[in-house]
Amino acid sequence: MPDTNMLDTTRLKFGIGQPVPRAEDPVLLTGQGRYTDDITLPGQVWCVMVRSPYAHGVIRGIGIEAALAMPGVLGVWTGADLVAAGYGPMKCGMPLKNRDGSPLRTTLRHPLATDKVRFVGDPVAFVVAETRAEAKDAAEAVELDIDMLPAVTEASAAAAADGAQLYEEIPGNLVLDFHQGDSAKVEAAFASAAHVTRLSIRNNRIVVCAMEPRSAIGSFEDGRHVLRLGCQGVFGLRAQMANEILKVPTEQVRILTGNVGGSFGMKANAYPEYACLLHAAKQLGRPVKWTDERTGSFMSDQHGRDHEVAAELALDAEGRFLAVRLTSFANMGAYLSTVAPLMGTGNFWKNVQSNYATPLIEVSTRCLLTNTSPVSAYRGAGRPEGNYFMERLIEAAAREMGIDALDLRRRNHIRPDQFPYAAASGSTYDGGDFTALLDRTLEAADVAGFATRKAASAERGLLRGLGIGNFLECTAPPTKEQGGIRFEKDGTVTIITGTLDYGQGHWSAFAQVLHQSIGIPFHQIRLLQGDSDELVAGGGTGGSKSLMASGAAIVEAAELVVEKGRAAAAWALEAAAGDIEFEAHAEVGEGRFLIAGTDRGIGIMELAARLRAAPSLPEGVPATLDVTHVFDQAPQAYPNGCHVAEVEIDPETGIVRVDRYMSVNDFGVIVNPLLVAGQAHGGIAQGVGQALLESVAFGEDGQLQTGSYLDYALPRAGDMPPIGFVSHPVPATTNPLGAKGCGEAGCAGSLPAVMNAVVDALSPLGIRHIDMPATPERVWQAIQSSPGAARTAA
Repeated sequence: MPDTNMLDTTRLKFGIGQPVPRAEDPVLLTGQGRYTDDITLPGQVWCVMVRSPYAHGVIRGIGIEAALAMPGVLGVWTGADLVAAGYGPMKCGMPLKNRDGSPLRTTLRHPLATDKVRFVGDPVAFVVAETRAEAKDAAEAVELDIDMLPAVTEASAAAAADGAQLYEEIPGNLVLDFHQGDSAKVEAAFASAAHVTRLSIRNNRIVVCAMEPRSAIGSFEDGRHVLRLGCQGVFGLRAQMANEILKVPTEQVRILTGNVGGSFGMKANAYPEYACLLHAAKQLGRPVKWTDERTGSFMSDQHGRDHEVAAELALDAEGRFLAVRLTSFANMGAYLSTVAPLMGTGNFWKNVQSNYATPLIEVSTRCLLTNTSPVSAYRGAGRPEGNYFMERLIEAAAREMGIDALDLRRRNHIRPDQFPYAAASGSTYDGGDFTALLDRTLEAADVAGFATRKAASAERGLLRGLGIGNFLECTAPPTKEQGGIRFEKDGTVTIITGTLDYGQGHWSAFAQVLHQSIGIPFHQIRLLQGDSDELVAGGGTGGSKSLMASGAAIVEAAELVVEKGRAAAAWALEAAAGDIEFEAHAEVGEGRFLIAGTDRGIGIMELAARLRAAPSLPEGVPATLDVTHVFDQAPQAYPNGCHVAEVEIDPETGIVRVDRYMSVNDFGVIVNPLLVAGQAHGGIAQGVGQALLESVAFGEDGQLQTGSYLDYALPRAGDMPPIGFVSHPVPATTNPLGAKGCGEAGCAGSLPAVMNAVVDALSPLGIRHIDMPATPERVWQAIQSSPGAARTAA
């Protein structure tokens, strides 16, 4: 155990910038974590969902009599039951507008389908029984009478005149016709361009595959709905459940979250199962538990990505960017989830600019409903995609114009003397060092030695390619966030926050911020984040904003603790409040209040204990150092960097292997390098998965063809090379910590780096572009049909 009583050790090991191991790891690694499925409440019973086996059809009837008669069954409910109970629908409330100014058309999704089923897995009923096995048996006995209808699974097909229509009230399946940009100016730029590069790019659909499947327990306790589940923020989920679905005051709903085994955006909002559990719990007077199986997760969890994009870049004769234009179809799935339209619209618009001085941007996206699982945020949520489109355009333009791709990037980088930079996307970049960062990456990746490595690969009959992934992403702007600090009776200090850790390691990072701010001993700091009853605000975790929001809230709350502490220390030291000074780190290893000009003082932890023990206090002396504070807001930040990937391709099999990987990143001030490197590694792995392996497939009838890990490939340890991580920070000016966010940046750099490397390896064969995922089959087919293969055969 580190000695926290020595100043130098404390500063070196637990301050901002130090690689402190995650405080929660000993608990998790010894199997003491408490995930939702680990919980068993007294009297608990089990729920199993009944899902549609068809992608599209009219519900004519649901037979529940046989199921009700089965052993252990306590109840079977259908959509009609929940409508009669007065529950409201889930909907998307984003303030997005069509190009004509009208609001988007949202779907009103009830917890259970009542009129039609619209995707395979659409829940139509649920069974509750004494045991899970009994509930599963009874669910299979529920009889569904559904008249099948034609299905549509691609967004572009849903836009066609003969495409299957999911809703009578949403003609053409179009929920949003988004447009942003000056069409006349963009068209003029393309008309005057010396060169125009065009690519048709598919952003493949992804199954989120969180390690922990969704699970929840509903109960009705003391007149309140209590929901235990894994989520990304209990404060926001409580509001959605209470206001939209249950139609009760928020104080009648409590959300509790323990450990969460991954989410990546998927567990952020309400799902149909949650209302079902709470309804049954209230009716039965017993807790009701549901845990999804992996096949159910593939169908019922929200998917990610899924865009068909026509990307265009206009350049002048010197290779300067004049305009970039994206024209897209975005697949929303069967129902519009909470943030579904954001990725292919506003986040394309904000992020396609990247770190380049592109004067004009135009984004046109048609968001369409299809007979597929709903789509929502997935790590980066449109940010990696925007950067991917730009980087692929740059590589293609460089080849077409005969300009070195690295030089083309340098020519168009925003220069340091241009900050603050008003981007065409509407963002104002506060700082960066883009060209220097690129050059540092090239050195760290030993790009100079690539030719030698390429020759060595060729000797073994392999194609070798090098890919650059230059990126800049716009984080979500931090919203109101709680920064509570509570001094406990046992001598610990609790941070209370509305963000929620689902694998990121918030505990250590937040503790480092508090330790640095007011010298609370690191090992005495605890974190409370998963109880909505403890919160007065909370933006949840998502959009790479947690440290910028919670970190800033903690810094400001710590200042309030010091302010209260001056009055308390004046009492304890028998001095005037104006004579009290505070030192965040004193020789005993904790913050101390001192009488100015003397060595008399009191440690912050001792002061908190004295206040607790005091039978009475004079007027004006606070009874506690506890603080409940809400950080207002801050502008978004702009993490950026450059990734370099090298791949080897076996032309006989089409197998792609990532051989080398280096990343240099500007994440601003880094609180914990160990955690940040881990976040980057995870994002890079998910980017490699999307680039080379992962893709959801549906049949023409809407059946999910990739419904298990037998059909859907995730990257394994053997698919990943050692990942280099170098920090090149330029502190942000948009938040008190100078942090820029890092959780999603790994995807933003890895998608273009890996795919540019694949295309570079294949370019000698005349291959200009290949879509993700670059599976062996797809690569082999591209090689067989390439101009280079034809020449070789001749």
